[in-house]
Amino acid sequence: MKIETKLLHAGIKPDAATGAVMTPIYQTSTYAQESVGNSKGYEYSRTLNPTRHTLEKNLAAIENGEYGMCFGSGMAAIDAVLKLLSPGDEVVSSNDLYGGSYRIFTAIFQKYGIKFHFIDITDLSNIESVVNEKTKLIWVETPTNPTMKIIDIEGVAKIKQQALLAVDNTFATPFLQSPILLGADIVMHSVTKYLAGHSDVVMGALVVKEEGLAKELYRIQNSCGAVPGPQDCFLVLRGIKTLHLRMERHSLNGEKIAFFLKKHPKVDKVYWPGFKDHPNYAIANKQMKHFGGMVSFSLKEDTVANAHKILAKTNVFYLAESLGGVESLIGHPATMTHASIPREERLKTGIQDSLIRLSVGVENADDLLEDLSQALS
Repeated sequence: MKIETKLLHAGIKPDAATGAVMTPIYQTSTYAQESVGNSKGYEYSRTLNPTRHTLEKNLAAIENGEYGMCFGSGMAAIDAVLKLLSPGDEVVSSNDLYGGSYRIFTAIFQKYGIKFHFIDITDLSNIESVVNEKTKLIWVETPTNPTMKIIDIEGVAKIKQQALLAVDNTFATPFLQSPILLGADIVMHSVTKYLAGHSDVVMGALVVKEEGLAKELYRIQNSCGAVPGPQDCFLVLRGIKTLHLRMERHSLNGEKIAFFLKKHPKVDKVYWPGFKDHPNYAIANKQMKHFGGMVSFSLKEDTVANAHKILAKTNVFYLAESLGGVESLIGHPATMTHASIPREERLKTGIQDSLIRLSVGVENADDLLEDLSQALS
Protein backbone atom coordinates (compact mmCIF):
# COMPACT_ATOMS: atom_id res chain seq x y z
CA MET A 1 0.00 0.00 0.00
CA LYS A 2 1.01 3.60 -0.61
CA ILE A 3 1.11 5.82 2.49
CA GLU A 4 -2.21 7.52 1.69
CA THR A 5 -3.97 4.14 1.69
CA LYS A 6 -2.07 2.86 4.72
CA LEU A 7 -3.29 5.79 6.77
CA LEU A 8 -6.89 4.70 6.25
CA HIS A 9 -6.59 0.92 6.23
CA ALA A 10 -3.32 -0.52 7.59
CA GLY A 11 -3.89 -2.55 10.75
CA ILE A 12 -7.59 -1.66 10.74
CA LYS A 13 -10.45 -4.07 10.06
CA PRO A 14 -14.23 -3.69 10.43
CA ASP A 15 -15.36 -4.65 13.92
CA ALA A 16 -15.85 -8.43 14.11
CA ALA A 17 -18.95 -8.17 16.28
CA THR A 18 -20.93 -5.58 14.32
CA GLY A 19 -19.10 -4.80 11.09
CA ALA A 20 -18.55 -1.20 12.25
CA VAL A 21 -16.14 0.53 9.86
CA MET A 22 -14.74 2.79 12.59
CA THR A 23 -12.95 0.95 15.38
CA PRO A 24 -15.27 1.01 18.43
CA ILE A 25 -14.30 2.65 21.71
CA TYR A 26 -13.83 -0.32 24.01
CA GLN A 27 -14.45 1.57 27.25
CA THR A 28 -13.62 -1.29 29.59
CA SER A 29 -10.92 -1.99 32.13
CA THR A 30 -11.19 -5.79 32.16
CA TYR A 31 -12.45 -8.74 30.08
CA ALA A 32 -14.35 -11.92 30.95
CA GLN A 33 -12.33 -15.12 30.57
CA GLU A 34 -13.85 -18.49 29.65
CA SER A 35 -11.48 -20.15 32.13
CA VAL A 36 -8.23 -19.31 33.91
CA GLY A 37 -5.73 -18.26 31.25
CA ASN A 38 -8.25 -18.71 28.45
CA SER A 39 -9.14 -15.23 27.19
CA LYS A 40 -9.99 -13.75 23.80
CA GLY A 41 -6.63 -12.00 23.67
CA TYR A 42 -7.47 -9.25 26.16
CA GLU A 43 -7.33 -9.50 29.94
CA TYR A 44 -6.72 -6.02 31.40
CA SER A 45 -6.68 -2.70 29.56
CA ARG A 46 -3.38 -1.43 30.95
CA THR A 47 -1.79 -4.39 29.17
CA LEU A 48 -3.91 -4.28 26.00
CA ASN A 49 -7.15 -2.68 24.86
CA PRO A 50 -8.76 -3.41 21.46
CA THR A 51 -9.05 0.26 20.47
CA ARG A 52 -5.45 0.99 21.47
CA HIS A 53 -4.29 -2.25 19.84
CA THR A 54 -5.76 -1.18 16.50
CA LEU A 55 -4.07 2.21 16.73
CA GLU A 56 -0.73 0.60 17.60
CA LYS A 57 -0.96 -1.67 14.54
CA ASN A 58 -1.86 1.29 12.35
CA LEU A 59 1.05 3.36 13.65
CA ALA A 60 3.49 0.50 13.08
CA ALA A 61 2.34 0.13 9.48
CA ILE A 62 2.45 3.80 8.53
CA GLU A 63 5.97 4.14 10.00
CA ASN A 64 7.16 1.02 8.13
CA GLY A 65 7.84 -0.80 11.40
CA GLU A 66 6.50 -4.02 12.85
CA TYR A 67 5.49 -3.03 16.39
CA GLY A 68 3.77 0.06 17.78
CA MET A 69 3.05 1.11 21.34
CA CYS A 70 1.05 4.08 22.63
CA PHE A 71 1.62 6.12 25.77
CA GLY A 72 -0.24 8.76 27.74
CA SER A 73 1.98 11.53 26.31
CA GLY A 74 5.02 12.09 24.13
CA MET A 75 7.09 12.52 27.29
CA ALA A 76 5.90 9.12 28.56
CA ALA A 77 7.10 7.59 25.27
CA ILE A 78 10.53 9.23 25.69
CA ASP A 79 10.59 8.05 29.30
CA ALA A 80 10.08 4.45 28.13
CA VAL A 81 13.00 4.68 25.70
CA LEU A 82 15.31 6.01 28.42
CA LYS A 83 14.28 3.13 30.69
CA LEU A 84 16.09 0.83 28.25
CA LEU A 85 19.31 2.28 29.67
CA SER A 86 21.36 1.48 32.79
CA PRO A 87 23.57 3.62 35.06
CA GLY A 88 26.85 4.32 33.29
CA ASP A 89 25.33 4.32 29.81
CA GLU A 90 25.79 7.35 27.58
CA VAL A 91 23.42 9.16 25.20
CA VAL A 92 24.30 11.39 22.26
CA SER A 93 21.60 13.95 21.54
CA SER A 94 20.93 16.92 19.30
CA ASN A 95 21.84 20.17 21.04
CA ASP A 96 18.81 21.76 19.38
CA LEU A 97 15.77 19.88 20.65
CA TYR A 98 12.43 20.23 22.36
CA GLY A 99 12.72 21.72 25.85
CA GLY A 100 10.76 18.85 27.41
CA SER A 101 13.23 16.33 25.99
CA TYR A 102 16.15 18.34 27.36
CA ARG A 103 14.43 18.56 30.75
CA ILE A 104 13.76 14.83 31.11
CA PHE A 105 17.33 14.05 30.03
CA THR A 106 19.02 16.46 32.44
CA ALA A 107 16.60 16.86 35.35
CA ILE A 108 15.41 13.24 35.64
CA PHE A 109 17.65 10.61 34.08
CA GLN A 110 21.02 12.32 34.49
CA LYS A 111 20.79 11.83 38.27
CA TYR A 112 20.48 8.06 37.72
CA GLY A 113 23.99 7.89 36.32
CA ILE A 114 23.25 8.30 32.62
CA LYS A 115 25.55 10.71 30.77
CA PHE A 116 24.22 12.94 28.00
CA HIS A 117 26.24 14.59 25.24
CA PHE A 118 24.47 17.50 23.49
CA ILE A 119 26.12 18.16 20.14
CA ASP A 120 25.44 19.55 16.68
CA ILE A 121 24.39 16.36 14.89
CA THR A 122 24.08 18.12 11.52
CA ASP A 123 27.86 17.56 11.40
CA LEU A 124 28.24 13.77 11.48
CA SER A 125 31.89 14.01 12.52
CA ASN A 126 30.70 15.36 15.87
CA ILE A 127 29.00 12.02 16.53
CA GLU A 128 32.13 10.07 15.71
CA SER A 129 34.10 12.17 18.19
CA VAL A 130 31.89 11.27 21.17
CA VAL A 131 30.51 7.78 20.43
CA ASN A 132 32.25 5.10 22.49
CA GLU A 133 31.59 1.63 23.91
CA LYS A 134 29.31 3.15 26.58
CA THR A 135 27.07 4.92 24.03
CA LYS A 136 23.75 3.07 24.02
CA LEU A 137 21.42 5.65 22.43
CA ILE A 138 21.57 8.42 19.83
CA TRP A 139 18.57 10.75 20.06
CA VAL A 140 17.72 12.77 16.96
CA GLU A 141 15.06 15.34 16.10
CA THR A 142 14.66 16.29 12.46
CA PRO A 143 13.50 18.91 11.69
CA THR A 144 14.73 20.22 15.03
CA ASN A 145 12.56 22.25 17.36
CA PRO A 146 12.54 25.22 16.87
CA THR A 147 15.35 26.14 14.44
CA MET A 148 14.44 23.56 11.78
CA LYS A 149 17.86 21.99 11.37
CA ILE A 150 17.82 18.80 9.30
CA ILE A 151 19.80 15.76 10.39
CA ASP A 152 20.90 13.06 7.95
CA ILE A 153 19.17 10.01 9.45
CA GLU A 154 20.79 7.57 7.03
CA GLY A 155 24.20 9.10 7.73
CA VAL A 156 23.77 8.76 11.51
CA ALA A 157 22.61 5.14 11.09
CA LYS A 158 25.84 4.25 9.29
CA ILE A 159 28.09 5.47 12.12
CA LYS A 160 26.02 4.71 15.23
CA GLN A 161 28.00 1.55 16.04
CA GLN A 162 26.26 -0.46 18.81
CA ALA A 163 23.95 2.37 19.86
CA LEU A 164 20.22 2.46 19.19
CA LEU A 165 19.14 5.29 16.90
CA ALA A 166 15.89 6.94 18.01
CA VAL A 167 14.27 9.61 15.84
CA ASP A 168 11.64 12.07 17.02
CA ASN A 169 9.51 12.25 13.87
CA THR A 170 6.86 14.58 15.33
CA PHE A 171 7.48 17.56 13.02
CA ALA A 172 7.76 15.54 9.81
CA THR A 173 5.20 12.76 10.43
CA PRO A 174 5.24 9.43 8.55
CA PHE A 175 3.74 11.20 5.53
CA LEU A 176 6.80 13.39 4.99
CA GLN A 177 9.59 11.14 6.30
CA SER A 178 10.23 7.48 7.15
CA PRO A 179 13.12 7.13 9.64
CA ILE A 180 12.97 3.33 9.85
CA LEU A 181 13.57 3.01 6.11
CA LEU A 182 16.59 5.29 6.64
CA GLY A 183 18.06 3.08 9.37
CA ALA A 184 16.45 4.21 12.64
CA ASP A 185 15.76 1.61 15.34
CA ILE A 186 13.05 3.59 17.18
CA VAL A 187 10.64 6.26 15.95
CA MET A 188 8.98 8.49 18.54
CA HIS A 189 5.92 10.69 18.06
CA SER A 190 4.17 13.23 20.16
CA VAL A 191 0.87 11.97 18.78
CA THR A 192 -0.70 15.06 20.33
CA LYS A 193 0.59 17.04 17.35
CA TYR A 194 0.10 16.21 13.67
CA LEU A 195 -1.03 12.58 13.99
CA ALA A 196 -4.07 13.48 16.10
CA GLY A 197 -4.16 16.83 14.37
CA HIS A 198 -7.07 18.56 16.09
CA SER A 199 -5.70 19.81 19.44
CA ASP A 200 -7.96 17.46 21.41
CA VAL A 201 -5.65 14.62 22.51
CA VAL A 202 -2.43 14.19 24.52
CA MET A 203 -0.58 11.03 23.53
CA GLY A 204 2.81 9.58 22.57
CA ALA A 205 3.92 6.59 20.53
CA LEU A 206 6.92 4.45 19.66
CA VAL A 207 7.42 2.28 16.58
CA VAL A 208 10.18 -0.32 16.16
CA LYS A 209 11.02 -3.10 13.74
CA GLU A 210 13.06 -5.52 15.85
CA GLU A 211 11.13 -8.05 17.95
CA GLY A 212 13.46 -8.18 20.96
CA LEU A 213 13.45 -4.40 21.31
CA ALA A 214 9.66 -4.36 20.98
CA LYS A 215 9.24 -6.97 23.74
CA GLU A 216 11.34 -4.90 26.13
CA LEU A 217 9.39 -1.70 25.35
CA TYR A 218 6.07 -3.55 25.77
CA ARG A 219 7.35 -4.79 29.15
CA ILE A 220 8.16 -1.21 30.17
CA GLN A 221 4.80 0.04 28.84
CA ASN A 222 2.86 -2.56 30.83
CA SER A 223 5.02 -2.35 33.96
CA CYS A 224 4.96 1.44 34.24
CA GLY A 225 1.41 1.85 32.98
CA ALA A 226 1.61 5.21 31.17
CA VAL A 227 -1.02 4.20 28.60
CA PRO A 228 -3.76 6.27 26.92
CA GLY A 229 -7.47 5.59 27.22
CA PRO A 230 -9.63 4.16 24.42
CA GLN A 231 -11.47 7.44 23.74
CA ASP A 232 -8.18 9.18 22.92
CA CYS A 233 -7.09 6.23 20.75
CA PHE A 234 -10.35 6.49 18.81
CA LEU A 235 -9.78 10.21 18.19
CA VAL A 236 -6.25 9.56 16.91
CA LEU A 237 -7.43 6.79 14.58
CA ARG A 238 -9.90 9.30 13.17
CA GLY A 239 -7.25 12.01 12.87
CA ILE A 240 -4.74 9.80 11.06
CA LYS A 241 -7.22 9.14 8.25
CA THR A 242 -6.76 12.72 7.00
CA LEU A 243 -3.04 13.11 7.80
CA HIS A 244 -1.99 13.18 4.13
CA LEU A 245 -4.57 15.83 3.24
CA ARG A 246 -3.64 17.99 6.22
CA MET A 247 0.13 17.69 5.77
CA GLU A 248 -0.09 18.75 2.14
CA ARG A 249 -1.99 21.89 3.17
CA HIS A 250 0.26 22.55 6.18
CA SER A 251 3.28 22.33 3.86
CA LEU A 252 1.75 24.56 1.17
CA ASN A 253 0.77 27.23 3.69
CA GLY A 254 4.12 26.93 5.46
CA GLU A 255 5.96 27.64 2.22
CA LYS A 256 3.92 30.79 1.56
CA ILE A 257 4.47 32.04 5.10
CA ALA A 258 8.23 31.33 4.97
CA PHE A 259 8.76 33.29 1.74
CA PHE A 260 6.63 36.17 3.04
CA LEU A 261 8.68 36.43 6.23
CA LYS A 262 11.98 36.21 4.37
CA LYS A 263 11.14 39.44 2.51
CA HIS A 264 9.74 41.34 5.51
CA PRO A 265 11.89 44.33 6.60
CA LYS A 266 11.45 43.67 10.33
CA VAL A 267 12.45 40.00 10.13
CA ASP A 268 16.06 38.96 10.61
CA LYS A 269 16.27 35.21 10.02
CA VAL A 270 13.67 32.69 8.84
CA TYR A 271 14.08 29.01 9.72
CA TRP A 272 12.40 26.69 7.19
CA PRO A 273 14.13 23.73 5.48
CA GLY A 274 12.60 24.39 2.07
CA PHE A 275 14.86 27.36 1.30
CA LYS A 276 17.60 26.40 -1.15
CA ASP A 277 20.06 28.40 0.94
CA HIS A 278 19.14 26.46 4.10
CA PRO A 279 22.41 24.78 5.18
CA ASN A 280 20.73 21.35 5.27
CA TYR A 281 18.50 21.78 2.21
CA ALA A 282 20.08 18.88 0.26
CA ILE A 283 19.39 16.42 3.09
CA ALA A 284 15.86 17.75 3.60
CA ASN A 285 15.15 17.44 -0.11
CA LYS A 286 16.42 13.85 -0.09
CA GLN A 287 14.67 12.46 3.00
CA MET A 288 11.45 14.53 3.16
CA LYS A 289 8.45 14.47 0.82
CA HIS A 290 7.52 18.11 1.59
CA PHE A 291 9.03 20.61 4.03
CA GLY A 292 6.18 20.80 6.53
CA GLY A 293 4.25 23.56 8.23
CA MET A 294 6.65 24.58 11.00
CA VAL A 295 8.37 27.95 10.50
CA SER A 296 10.43 30.01 12.95
CA PHE A 297 11.76 33.54 12.59
CA SER A 298 13.70 36.13 14.57
CA LEU A 299 13.43 39.91 14.58
CA LYS A 300 16.02 42.51 13.70
CA GLU A 301 15.19 44.15 17.05
CA ASP A 302 16.15 41.03 18.99
CA THR A 303 14.38 41.35 22.34
CA VAL A 304 11.83 39.32 24.26
CA ALA A 305 9.63 42.40 24.54
CA ASN A 306 9.43 42.86 20.76
CA ALA A 307 8.53 39.20 20.27
CA HIS A 308 5.82 39.42 22.92
CA LYS A 309 4.31 42.48 21.21
CA ILE A 310 3.81 40.49 18.01
CA LEU A 311 2.41 37.50 19.88
CA ALA A 312 -0.18 39.77 21.47
CA LYS A 313 -1.37 41.17 18.13
CA THR A 314 -2.22 38.10 16.03
CA ASN A 315 -5.88 37.17 15.63
CA VAL A 316 -5.93 34.06 13.42
CA PHE A 317 -2.73 32.64 14.93
CA TYR A 318 -3.59 31.65 18.50
CA LEU A 319 -0.94 32.26 21.15
CA ALA A 320 -0.62 28.76 22.59
CA GLU A 321 1.71 25.92 23.49
CA SER A 322 1.82 22.83 21.24
CA LEU A 323 1.66 22.53 17.45
CA GLY A 324 0.38 20.38 14.63
CA GLY A 325 -3.33 21.11 14.90
CA VAL A 326 -5.49 22.30 12.02
CA GLU A 327 -5.53 25.81 13.50
CA SER A 328 -2.45 28.04 13.31
CA LEU A 329 -0.51 28.65 16.54
CA ILE A 330 2.19 31.14 17.46
CA GLY A 331 4.62 30.84 20.35
CA HIS A 332 7.83 32.15 21.88
CA PRO A 333 10.29 29.31 22.57
CA ALA A 334 12.52 31.26 24.98
CA THR A 335 9.66 31.85 27.42
CA MET A 336 7.37 28.95 26.52
CA THR A 337 8.40 25.59 25.03
CA HIS A 338 12.15 25.97 25.68
CA ALA A 339 12.14 27.96 28.93
CA SER A 340 13.65 24.98 30.77
CA ILE A 341 16.86 25.34 28.73
CA PRO A 342 19.34 27.90 30.14
CA ARG A 343 19.58 31.07 28.02
CA GLU A 344 23.27 30.58 27.23
CA GLU A 345 22.51 27.10 25.89
CA ARG A 346 19.53 28.40 23.88
CA LEU A 347 21.66 31.07 22.25
CA LYS A 348 24.28 28.49 21.21
CA THR A 349 21.67 26.69 19.11
CA GLY A 350 20.14 29.81 17.56
CA ILE A 351 17.16 30.29 19.88
CA GLN A 352 17.39 34.06 20.06
CA ASP A 353 15.40 36.17 22.50
CA SER A 354 13.10 37.30 19.68
CA LEU A 355 12.66 33.90 18.03
CA ILE A 356 9.02 33.17 17.24
CA ARG A 357 7.74 29.72 16.26
CA LEU A 358 4.74 29.23 13.99
CA SER A 359 2.69 26.09 13.59
CA VAL A 360 1.04 26.96 10.30
CA GLY A 361 -2.46 25.52 10.07
CA VAL A 362 -4.79 24.69 7.21
CA GLU A 363 -6.69 28.00 7.02
CA ASN A 364 -6.72 30.12 3.88
CA ALA A 365 -3.13 31.26 3.38
CA ASP A 366 -4.15 34.83 2.52
CA ASP A 367 -5.81 35.21 5.92
CA LEU A 368 -2.68 33.93 7.64
CA LEU A 369 -0.46 36.33 5.68
CA GLU A 370 -2.71 39.25 6.47
CA ASP A 371 -2.68 38.36 10.18
CA LEU A 372 1.12 38.23 10.32
CA SER A 373 1.43 41.40 8.27
CA GLN A 374 -0.71 43.44 10.66
CA ALA A 375 1.02 41.96 13.71
CA LEU A 376 4.47 42.81 12.36
CA SER A 377 3.40 46.33 11.47
